[in-house]
Amino acid sequence: MKENPLSFQLKLKPEDFLPATKEEKESQVIMRESVSFWKDGVRRLAKNKVAMVSLFIIVLVMIFSFIVPSFYPYSYEEQIKGANNLKPMEYSAEEQAKIDAGEDVFPHILGTDKIGRDYAIRVMMGSRISLLVGLVATCIILVIGSAYGSIAAFFGGWVDLIMMRIVDIIYTIPDILLIVLLSFSLKSPLQQLVEVPGFGWLGVLGENLVSIFVVFALLYWVGMARMVRSQVLMLKESEYVTAARALGVSNGKIIRKHLLTNCIGTLIVTTTLQIPSSIFTESFLSFLGLGVAKPLPSLGSLASDAINGINTNPHLLFIPALLISLIILSFNLLGDGLRDAFDPKLKN
Repeated sequence: MKENPLSFQLKLKPEDFLPATKEEKESQVIMRESVSFWKDGVRRLAKNKVAMVSLFIIVLVMIFSFIVPSFYPYSYEEQIKGANNLKPMEYSAEEQAKIDAGEDVFPHILGTDKIGRDYAIRVMMGSRISLLVGLVATCIILVIGSAYGSIAAFFGGWVDLIMMRIVDIIYTIPDILLIVLLSFSLKSPLQQLVEVPGFGWLGVLGENLVSIFVVFALLYWVGMARMVRSQVLMLKESEYVTAARALGVSNGKIIRKHLLTNCIGTLIVTTTLQIPSSIFTESFLSFLGLGVAKPLPSLGSLASDAINGINTNPHLLFIPALLISLIILSFNLLGDGLRDAFDPKLKN
């Protein structure tokens, strides 16, 4: 039967059905393996040299703050007799006499402060306190902000309207004034609570630091709430949310398992960028005398104590100031790297 030259049917031959050769198979090799969202994000982050250097610096500061003090020979509150205002690597007269007698005396690497406390261990403990305050405050902001913003966006309507107007009102409250008021109002209740068994650690922190945590819980979550709300507003119309509703899944489980889970990349980036903001706020308040209770140090209180002796011992001011700048810069650069790695909009 003659083939119609105007036909659009494929003209197949028996050799078209032969198995592919080795060369043909190799030409079909996939150039890049399929990876998960997290694995792809980690790969992209590892290629960002600035972010990796920042992560390395943060790890070093963590080791310096949390591990080194455990075997450092001096305590942050120990006052060494005759060792007032020593320069770095100097010894007091009593320590020098011990050295002359053949004893080993660990040097004061960064010198001492005006009452004879080793400054290196105080900088380590100050870094620890500032980091802990930043991390704890950021966790408080993450929990409250993500829950508030997701609820407002998911239910929408008048619920969203009322909740977001509350956010607008909170934005107008001066945080410094509230911290000062809370410090005075919480002083007496905290003194009574410290005497209760199990709450003695509140006396170590002091009413100022407790007030800072309260203010973070009351005020500083609004930015996180707005960010989560914008993400949930886009995700709640997705097909998997509609399917979950059709299957009778509760609203709380949809928010927790489906919406917030799909916001996790954005939450990580926002949380990482919130940490330096919290550290700076704590350092600023400690510099003003509204931070941790003495003798517990923080980087802000160390800078505040050293400012009066800037002409004679400038290193006592510059060391905590440089460390604050280094920590904040490293967290900001790491946050930018995480945003570039995990934000799908920036993939190309």
